[in-house]
Amino acid sequence: MRNRLKVLRAERDWTQADLAAALEVSRQTINAIEKGKFDPSLKLAFKASRLFGLPIEEIFQDEAVV
Repeated sequence: MRNRLKVLRAERDWTQADLAAALEVSRQTINAIEKGKFDPSLKLAFKASRLFGLPIEEIFQDEAVV
């Protein structure tokens, strides 16, 4: 799954640790999601959506859908 977390985080000048704290997960989880090694749970995707004020689909995209 592709995602825009790194870009959205950088636009706000947040570190991975800052984003992790806001989403109540570990920095390692954020790192793994940004690198595409881990897909977020639906609950975490909704939290990110609320945090950034964007629909989930604008943050996370299925790689099969182009």
